Amino acid sequence: MDPELLALLRRVDTPTVCNAIEVAQGRRGFQGFTRGTMICTAPTEPPVVGYAVTARIAARAPSTEPPETIRARRMAYYRAMHDAPKPAVAVIEDLDYPDSVGAFWGEVNTTIHRGFGLAGALTNGVARDLGDLPPGFPVIAGSIGPSHGFVRVESLGETVEVFGLRVSPGDLVHADRHGAVVIPPEVLPVLASAITRLQATERLILDPARAPGFDFAAFEAAWTAFEKART
Repeated sequence: MDPELLALLRRVDTPTVCNAIEVAQGRRGFQGFTRGTMICTAPTEPPVVGYAVTARIAARAPSTEPPETIRARRMAYYRAMHDAPKPAVAVIEDLDYPDSVGAFWGEVNTTIHRGFGLAGALTNGVARDLGDLPPGFPVIAGSIGPSHGFVRVESLGETVEVFGLRVSPGDLVHADRHGAVVIPPEVLPVLASAITRLQATERLILDPARAPGFDFAAFEAAWTAFEKART
C-alpha cells in the first residue's frame, strides 16, 4: 500500500472512509460495512487498517477432533498470521455467534498477534482481559466475556462474515469503534483525494455551525453551498 495513503487511513475514522468511498464512486448505496453495535477494546487508539487474514473459530462445546488435529490447525493459523503481508488484520468469524462464549482475544493472543506485526483484529466473537491488552492492537469484537470456553480454530483462509460484512482473504479492512468497512480496490487510486474532498465539503457546513451567531439564515446559506459541493 502507498505509505501516504496508509498514514491517511490511520488518521481518519471508519465513517469518514465509508463516506469517502461514496464520494469516490460518485453515488450512495455502498454496502460493504458492518451492521449493529460492536465493541472496541481501544476506542481512543488509531483505526485498524490492513489486509484481511481470515479464520473461523468455535468455543461452546468441546471439539470431536483429535487433539493433534486441533493443535496442527492452530499452528497453521499462527503461521498464516506471522507470514501475512503487512499491514494485516486478523478477521475471525465465531461460528457460535450470536451465542458466542469463548474469548479468543485476551492478553496472550493479542500480544502474540501484535508481536507478529498485525494491526488489530475484527471479530463477531468475544474479547477479554480489558486493561491488560497490549497497546497498538485494537480488537473490534462482538462482546466481552470472562472465559475462553473450548475455543479453537475451525478453518483458515476462507471468506468469513462478521456483523453482516463478508470479508475475503486479502481484502483491505478499515475498522474502529464504529465497526468496519472493506475498501473496494477500485477506489484506492482516488481514495486520498476523495477523503480530502469530503473533509473540505463538510467544513462548508461545520465551520459556520461552530461560529458565533449561527442562525437559520447562516445555516441556509451554508447548506446551499454544502449541497452544491456534494453534487
